Parts: sequence; C-alpha cells; structure tokens
Amino acid sequence: QYIVVPVTADFNVTPYHPIKNIAIDCVSPSTNASFLDSRSWVGDGNGKFSPIEPQNNKYKSSVTKAVSPPPSSDDNVPYSTSRLSYSHFTYSIPLNTGPKFIHLHLYPTSYPDFDDPSKKAFFSIEDEGQRLNLTFTPSLDIIDSYAFINAIEVVSKPINLYYTPKIDDDRVPFVGQAQRSLYALRNNTALEMIYQVKVGRRKIPPEEDTGMFRSWLIDDAYLTIAKPSALPVNESINLTFSSDTPSYSALREIEITKEGDRVFEILLANSIAETIADVIS
Repeated sequence: QYIVVPVTADFNVTPYHPIKNIAIDCVSPSTNASFLDSRSWVGDGNGKFSPIEPQNNKYKSSVTKAVSPPPSSDDNVPYSTSRLSYSHFTYSIPLNTGPKFIHLHLYPTSYPDFDDPSKKAFFSIEDEGQRLNLTFTPSLDIIDSYAFINAIEVVSKPINLYYTPKIDDDRVPFVGQAQRSLYALRNNTALEMIYQVKVGRRKIPPEEDTGMFRSWLIDDAYLTIAKPSALPVNESINLTFSSDTPSYSALREIEITKEGDRVFEILLANSIAETIADVIS
C-alpha cells in the first residue's frame, strides 16, 4: 500500500488524449457507435479482434450468448452479450509502447446451457513485444467449468500517472513497512485498480473522466460515518494545471476549497500513511 498526494497547478494545458483507445464488444460482428460512453465499440466477430482458439479441441469452439435476464438500460452495453467456451481462448491485441489500462467487463449471470460462472474461470495477461495476449481459461479443477468475457477495453495512460520517474528522489512511502521504506513504482510493475472513489457529490461515468474512461464511484458506501463527505465552497473557480501537474491528474467535477483548508490524517489498513496531508495545497 502506498499513497501519492497531488498538488495544485498554475495554468491550463491540453487535456489528455489516449494514443491507443480500444473498446471490444465481445460477440458483436460489426462496429457500433455511441455505446455507454460515446465511443465506438468494435465487435470481436470482424476478424481484427476475433479470439484465437485451440485446434483439435475436444469441445466445440466458443459460443455467443445473450445475457438473460438482460441488464438494465444503463448497463446494456457492453453487458448484453457474452463469449463463452469450455476451453481457453485468447485475444491478441496489437499495441504501441507505453503503459495501458486494461478493463475486463465480466457480467456474472446465468447463461443457457452453462452453469454458474461466478467461480469457474480465470484469465491471464501476457505481454509479447507489441502484442497483448488476454487468455480466458476454465478452471481445471472444476467439472464443466467454462470461461467467459463480455467486453474488453485497452486505453493508453500517461507515463508517470501511477509510476515514479527513474530518479532516486522521486519515490513513495511504503505504508506499514519498517522506517517508512520508500518504494519506486517502475513501469515494469502491473497495478490492479481495486476502488476508484470520488469524494462527495455524484458518480463520474467514463465519458466524464479525464481521457481514460474510468468510472469514479461515489463515496457513500465507503463512509464509516453516514454524513456528507464534502460540501461545495466555491464552484466558480476554473481549475488550472501545469506541465508538472497535468489536467488528467484530477477530475474537473470536484469541490474546490482554499489552500490549507483541508488537512487530514490518512490511514491505510490502520497504518498511518500521512499525519498532515494538505490535499488542496
């Protein structure tokens, strides 16, 4: 566990635009526009992103199924269909160099002719040069297990958004370790996004994120005391950024206060991460 506290900035810069922005709707045979986040989603039946399946397979090739009952209108895409198989299958995606977000959409529901999917499959991620191989494999320890996937997103992210530059002084404290050990997050480390929570107000959908199509959850479900976590102070201020603190480092849909007005003690897993964290200054 580690903590990084952002700082404010001085002038406007161009918003982040990902170099690679791939959205695959599994099962769909063609390109479809304006799904969920105003992006075009490419079907995996068009050849470019069709899955690779083993030859001489004792089971049939992967099949496509409609979700039943269908998801709510808000989740209709990409959760209305799924690709399923009793053997492994692989998506091989061409990429440019640089760090990427990988978002796997998995809708755990019942599918006709398939059993409960909640405990019967796993996936692996391999980087082979300029290609990313995503393999979905049924559990070998469970009879009639199968693999499934609803949709896949791969989006470029800024080089040092979560990683530290290759200089000794720019490291983050490793919370809970002896003498507050400093840790360098290099780009050869894979990070898993567990929670992305926005303090106060409302949920932020992917299309309102800063170029990386992430979903930000509202913090109500995570508060230990049931009361508003943030109140608006001044909503007329335009956020400004610098080359050291680019625009993608913070959401524009936030509550703005003054410097030194929000100082916290921050604990992670009951370990002190920061005693005086001024998240505004």
